[in-house]
Amino acid sequence: MKKIRAAIVGYGNIGKYVLEALQTAPDFEIAGIVRRDASIKPAELSGYEITDDIAHLKDVHVAILATPTRRVESYAKQYLAMGINTVDSFDIHTKIVDLRRELNKVAKANNTVAVIAAGWDPGSDSVIRSLMQAMAPKGISYTNFGPGMSMGHTVAVKAVEGVKSALSMTIPLGTGIHRRMVYIEVKEGYSFDEVAQNIKNDAYFINDETHVMQVESVDELLDMGHGVNMTRKGVSGKTQNQLFEFNMKINNPALTGQILVAVARASFKQQPGAYTMPEIPVIDLLYGDKEELIKHLV
Repeated sequence: MKKIRAAIVGYGNIGKYVLEALQTAPDFEIAGIVRRDASIKPAELSGYEITDDIAHLKDVHVAILATPTRRVESYAKQYLAMGINTVDSFDIHTKIVDLRRELNKVAKANNTVAVIAAGWDPGSDSVIRSLMQAMAPKGISYTNFGPGMSMGHTVAVKAVEGVKSALSMTIPLGTGIHRRMVYIEVKEGYSFDEVAQNIKNDAYFINDETHVMQVESVDELLDMGHGVNMTRKGVSGKTQNQLFEFNMKINNPALTGQILVAVARASFKQQPGAYTMPEIPVIDLLYGDKEELIKHLV
């Protein structure tokens, strides 16, 4: 069996768990890791090629983008144009359609595939929401996150000028409404009040109740745990009062890494273009013979 050669682009929280997911996937091999500083080689990467440019890696079939969301588009366009499939966990919900439209043009022009917004939300939760809506086409769905660390929001805070270290916690208030609890260490010479206001004005936070607090050590607060509760109350046909619920408690980056590997596999079963997870057959995410999977799952 010819294995899929995957490059990990970025080696932060998500990249480390992508590595673990690839190591346990029988149909993948690791082409290398792309880092801004290729001279940093932690022990777990011994035996793997590390570079600051994906062009230095041999025979890359898919690039798994474990980068901050706001860098996804530029990396994806570059790699798609090189003939490399891309997958990412882009998580700004309001910009997903625009990103899909942009990457769709590049992917089709270069006979490649991009799977975008493929974390657990957006991502696998999006698939479950779609299924719930199919089960009750008329109704209301609520997605309640947490309590737990939001990686996307934490990365966004760290990018704000004057922030030395940060943690953004998501606290569910019910009916899809959330409170953002942001803990920061402030760089010397910066005003906490100004930094806090800039955080609240960021697109990640401006629509939510956000509280920013200064702490001596963010590291003492870190916990990768997260979770979600999704409910839909609606109508099946003409029957009222149908109620569905889905819950999970997770290690945030571990689940994101696993899903990225699954969609990397699925990317080779799609026609050229850009896709979100609800557009991809669920069975394409799985390793194994399709008929055997059907026999086991259906």
